[in-house]
Formats: sequence, structure tokens, C-alpha cells
Amino acid sequence: MRDVVEIGLGKTAQRGYHLDEIAIVPSRRTRDVDDVSTAWQLDAYQFGIPCVGHPSDATMSPSSAVRLGQLGGLGVLNVEGLWTRYENPAKVLEELAGLDEDARATKRLQEVYAEPIRPDLIAERVRELRAGGGTVAVRVSPQHTLTLAPVILDAGVDILVIQGTIVSAEHVSTTDEPLNLKEFIADLDLPVIVGGCTDYKTALHLMRTGAAGVIVGIGGDDWSTTESVLGIRVPMATAIADAAAARRDYLDETGGRYVHLIADGDMQTSGDIAKALGCGADAVMLGEPLSLCEEAPAGGAWWHSAASHPSLPRGAFEVAGEPLGSMEKLLFGPADEPDGQLNLFGGLRRAMAKCGYRDLKEFQKVGLVLDR
Repeated sequence: MRDVVEIGLGKTAQRGYHLDEIAIVPSRRTRDVDDVSTAWQLDAYQFGIPCVGHPSDATMSPSSAVRLGQLGGLGVLNVEGLWTRYENPAKVLEELAGLDEDARATKRLQEVYAEPIRPDLIAERVRELRAGGGTVAVRVSPQHTLTLAPVILDAGVDILVIQGTIVSAEHVSTTDEPLNLKEFIADLDLPVIVGGCTDYKTALHLMRTGAAGVIVGIGGDDWSTTESVLGIRVPMATAIADAAAARRDYLDETGGRYVHLIADGDMQTSGDIAKALGCGADAVMLGEPLSLCEEAPAGGAWWHSAASHPSLPRGAFEVAGEPLGSMEKLLFGPADEPDGQLNLFGGLRRAMAKCGYRDLKEFQKVGLVLDR
């Protein structure tokens, strides 16, 4: 039974844990690192590493999404981003890369994202992704799914990601017709990933919509302001473990339908990735870490998708820094710094080997300990 703490008369709170509050416990067995596999599969699509690119314009362009796919991950392009608002957003991205970290940065983000989305550019960007030869995945917000889905589906994507800060299977509205995820997904013949969510019940309800994957978390990092704006903070270790419990119950409920969990938030290093997978995630969604590679379209600057919201931005702007190296070096090394920011998935393989596990499904069973 999880700890429940009384925070005042008549009000209690459940205790939750962040990834930096837990550690992995090695088992009695170790394994050769060359015998370890980091491969995973979503529906019919196979990937060499459990890495999904967070759909921020700072990191995911058509070319960088393709490159991530070539390296074994899944790049996700935001069809509500700059690449579908501007014929050539290179100058806009160059300007953003040169912004200072002050109030003007947020205002400028809001201004450049005020340009309307062009359906013809959605189709063009999907064609560019398709030409890259990998799995084509795009992100759309729940609010715009019904409007943009016909254009996206006609363009021919492989995986659709419906992502917002918090997504539920039961959105209530007295002013607009809400998106019925269950009905929407049932009419599609492609896998859909939905999220984010933060708890057991929401994860279970999202699984019952027929989603192939559920995003756990809200992309929280040092630059997210969701807590200060909305009061929402996600203890990722607990959120992932709760969603994994929902998946087990859903497996029993359906007689074996497995829904993949993608952890989004609180991850900067290979150790963070290993702990997220050890809590039960199948893959991780990386944002800010990918902004540090040479292929990042914003030249090292970083911002969340919600940072450009026209009335309630939820994310600070990170000034561009020097890249750490190529995307390949970031993911697979070699690392020339000891802080875990490089060779992210080489570090994961090493963690799995040190604990004696041969694949990701086995590694989800690794022991954990509270160390803070």
C-alpha cells in the first residue's frame, strides 16, 4: 500500500517518487553487453532503441526526424509547428536560436507561432518524411485532431501521436464537440499513441480507447513551467509504475492486448533512461537532450510545444548552447564526458548488462531501491 500522508485536517496526499529518488539494484547475474538488445516494437514497426523524439520544433524537423529513424529511434514531427506554418522556417529557427533568455523570447515564440497552419505544408512534410525511408510519425493536439486528421491521414502516416499536456479518455465540454478517442481510434487502421497522463486510472482509460501506446508524463524538465502555471508536477517513477500496473490489469481484462508505455519527462542522462525503463516504460520520449546534437534545427535552443501557447505559455526558453556532437554520438557515443549526457543508449545497454538482463521486457523486472 502506498504511503498516504495527512497534509491537514481532512486532506491527504499520496507519496510519489521522482526518477532521481530511486536507483537500480543489480541482480545475481551479469551479462556481456554485446548480448543485450535494446530493440522494441510498436504494432508492426520495429525500432533498434527505445527512443521517441519529443515533437518540439527545437529538435524535430523532417530531416532530424528521419535521422533519428535511421539511428533506430522514432522521430515525431509536430504538424502544428513551424514546419507546417512556414514554407521554409530556417530563418525563423535561426532567429530563435539567437534569442536571449528573457521575456521577449516567449513573446517572440508566440508571434512566430501565430502564423496559421497550412494543410498543403502538412502533406509536403509527410512526403519529406516518407522520402527518408523510415517510419512516419506526426503529432497533433487533441483540440485540433478532428480538424487536421483528414489531411494527416490522406498524406499517409504510419503512426499518429495525439499529445497534449494532459489527455483523458473523457473530455467534457459544453461549448465544442469533444474528441471521442475510442470512436476516433476505432475508425483508423494505423496505431495511435495518446498522452500525456499521470496516474493509473487515466492510463487504464486511455488503453481502453484502443491506443497502441500511452505517453506517461508531461515532458517535465528544468524548462517546463507546468507546475508554476497549473500546479501540476509529475513524479515520474511513480507515474510510470502506476501506468505499468494499469497495463497489467488491461492485459488481464483483454486476454493479452499489450499497450506500450512511453515515458516523457525527467530524463537527461542514460541513467535516467535506464530507471524509467526499469519502472516499466517500453520507451522514452526525449526532448531537451536531443537539442544538444548538431542536427537539432534550432541550433541548441530548446522550448516545449506549450511554450508558444498564445495565452498561457508553459515552458521557458533555453538559450542555444554549444552542441555536444552529432546525434549518433549523443545516442551511441563515444562519450568524452562522464556525466551520462552522451552515449545515452550505450549507457542503457551497459546498465542492462550489469544487471544481467538481455532485453527490455526482462529489464522491466529489475529491482529498485529508494535512495533519498
